[in-house]
Amino acid sequence: MADFFQAIDQFPVTLKHWLMTQLGGVLPEWAEPLVSAALSITPILAVFPLMFALTTVIERKGLGRIQNRIGPNRVGIPLTNIRLAGFGQFIADGIKSLIKEDVVPRAADKVVHFLAPIALLIPVLLTYSVLPFGRNMVPLDLPQTGLLFFFAVGASTELSVFMAGWSSRNKYSLLGAMRAIAQMVSYEIPLILSALTVVMMAGTLSLSGIVERQMWHVAMPGIPGDQDGLLARWFLFTPWGLVGFFLFLTAAAAEANRTPFDLPEAESEIIAGYFTEYSGFKFAIFFLAEYLGLFAMCGLGITLFLGGWLPPVNFAPFTWIPSWCWFLGKLSALIVLFIWLRGTLPRLRTDQLMGFAWKFLLPMTLINLVVAALWHLLANSIPLVARWPLCFAMLAVPYWLLGRGFEAKFTKREYRFAN
Repeated sequence: MADFFQAIDQFPVTLKHWLMTQLGGVLPEWAEPLVSAALSITPILAVFPLMFALTTVIERKGLGRIQNRIGPNRVGIPLTNIRLAGFGQFIADGIKSLIKEDVVPRAADKVVHFLAPIALLIPVLLTYSVLPFGRNMVPLDLPQTGLLFFFAVGASTELSVFMAGWSSRNKYSLLGAMRAIAQMVSYEIPLILSALTVVMMAGTLSLSGIVERQMWHVAMPGIPGDQDGLLARWFLFTPWGLVGFFLFLTAAAAEANRTPFDLPEAESEIIAGYFTEYSGFKFAIFFLAEYLGLFAMCGLGITLFLGGWLPPVNFAPFTWIPSWCWFLGKLSALIVLFIWLRGTLPRLRTDQLMGFAWKFLLPMTLINLVVAALWHLLANSIPLVARWPLCFAMLAVPYWLLGRGFEAKFTKREYRFAN
């Protein structure tokens, strides 16, 4: 039985090795690394764009339910009466994007205008190369620089945003690009600092190594029933990890231009942001890259704080589930969370958005670094039951003090109607 579940867990790896063995006698030696890389890339290009397509329908249906209206429910299988609850809508949207006219402004820089969506999509896809999707499932395992590679490649998306806004020769597009770059630069600092706490505690920049540090092979002292290492050592189960995870999600939402940080695409103010002058398939590429960037950020958060592909406990029914299913399940839960937030929270003003990054998130991430260091130093002198309230209080008090400064700015909105 154990061998059967192990075979299911490692089926993608086994399939790739079998294909490479079959092609080994046919391919020239110089082509084998290229074919191996292609076999590693193909599942990413198949799974995550499909998740994007399904997410667009689920998000529209979810927002419709939240707003008490009907979402997509008509489009199903073409040439039939099977509607599939509207889940064929993404097919219709894709066909529309492909056949819609590509309109380019007369005064635009046509070369840069064409390259901008490509320059946004390629770095986003490269970030997936270092994420561990399951046991032994890392397309590019960088032993010491995996996390650094992720942030370095992801930071290049700011260049493509500026390319799109500047090349359009449209003031609305340029204004949207400037707002997007200011927001991305501001929130990238707390995003990296929140991940730095995990690097400090794990002692490695390898994303696979960070997942291994959260395994259950070492028991957590002070927790009854865990002397044999039954509980996974997710960093979320520590005060600095719990706070760091929410700080990371907040900064990730701002990096992905998700509500309530969707100011670069504020339709009511600047039409559609930096891609106002894009239509057809180019617009679809921007749309795809934005969602793939959100998925990549969620995958990184899962790897850093939620144990990656690890189940929460070392117990037979949980360990039987394939590791890649755990990763995709956690990713789906975070996507639903972001959809819920989009239908719940109002959009921030520009001053609120920038002040929140520099006056709240940045100080909290710096304090969290100090608390994580203290948690490590007190590991051998203070038991776990005493360290938890001490470190949590060190984070709760600054949170309350910093939050008081925003009470006047984040007041309850009052809606008045004319008589």
